[in-house]
Amino acid sequence: MHASRAAVLAALAAVLALIAPGVAGAAPRPDLGEPLAQTHAHNDYEHERPLFDALEHGFTSVEADVWAVGDELLVAHDFWELDPDRTLRSLYLDRLRDAVRGGSGVYPGWDGQFQLLVDIKSSGSRTWALLEEQLADYADMLASYADGQVRPGAIQVVVSGNRPLDDMAEAPQRLSFYDGRSGDLGGDLPTELMPLVSENWTNVFDWNGEGAMPDEERARLHEMVAQAHDAGQRLRFWGTPDEAGDERTAVWTELRDAGVDHINTDDLAGLRDFLLG
Repeated sequence: MHASRAAVLAALAAVLALIAPGVAGAAPRPDLGEPLAQTHAHNDYEHERPLFDALEHGFTSVEADVWAVGDELLVAHDFWELDPDRTLRSLYLDRLRDAVRGGSGVYPGWDGQFQLLVDIKSSGSRTWALLEEQLADYADMLASYADGQVRPGAIQVVVSGNRPLDDMAEAPQRLSFYDGRSGDLGGDLPTELMPLVSENWTNVFDWNGEGAMPDEERARLHEMVAQAHDAGQRLRFWGTPDEAGDERTAVWTELRDAGVDHINTDDLAGLRDFLLG
């Protein structure tokens, strides 16, 4: 009797896993949108379904803030928001591995490289060491650096926030890369270390989308893009207007037309519709 009941329960669990994966405990996989190269999901973990919502909207770069707590990396913006169940592994690394498994990238048929931007909130050196330790379990899907060369991968992990530059620059091999700032443009940091340069929009530009962008500021924007691209680096700004309206549309238009690589937003549908429209 007990064996028969156990068999029935096992069969029921298997059926539930097929028709409703979320009921059986596994997160349902997303429907993938059309990949859009200039998209970046700022503070992606604040969405209802971290990573999955971004993938459904075709985003090719997502951002996660992390804190080192014990031997785990917890995802949250502020320390008091930490939840032991919300780890970098569970919200991002495991899900990305599931997406890549059986293929060569996150989006089937897309030849671009997906970016996971990890913003370190706790001690830089300790957190980065723990990050590298965890990334080793996912090395087969990650871009990496060793012996002076970068090996391509489906996903590139870039470290922002409290970045331990000396530790990263001196490492003979690593699975993550450095996020520079505007002052690093044209400097001595090679692309093998710094493939991305990010900056607060308001540190460089006064224009916030009202009226026409001043000619000198537009020229500065295009010069920054050209400088980054000449070095083989990508460019991203944070702190741009993100509430729906004419100002945001104006700034996004300038970023898109200048060739800025990652347009920062919390509004996934808004940026997708803008780029497709």
